[in-house]
Amino acid sequence: MILSSFGKAVRAHRVQLGISQEELAARCGLHRTYLGAIERGERNVSLINIERIANGLGISLEELFAQVRQHRTE
Repeated sequence: MILSSFGKAVRAHRVQLGISQEELAARCGLHRTYLGAIERGERNVSLINIERIANGLGISLEELFAQVRQHRTE
């Protein structure tokens, strides 16, 4: 459940920013297919990559996890 919620939160914020998976992946220093797997809830993401994603989205870790929490209750 947490993997799916994390992926949904990342995707929702990315879409809100109006950027593609490729753009976010470039900002994070990650491969686009890896980011796609994260958004689909298929990857168990390391703390290092979670921080990269938050930075790529331009938000704090706290903000990212608040969005994850929100998606867990949906």
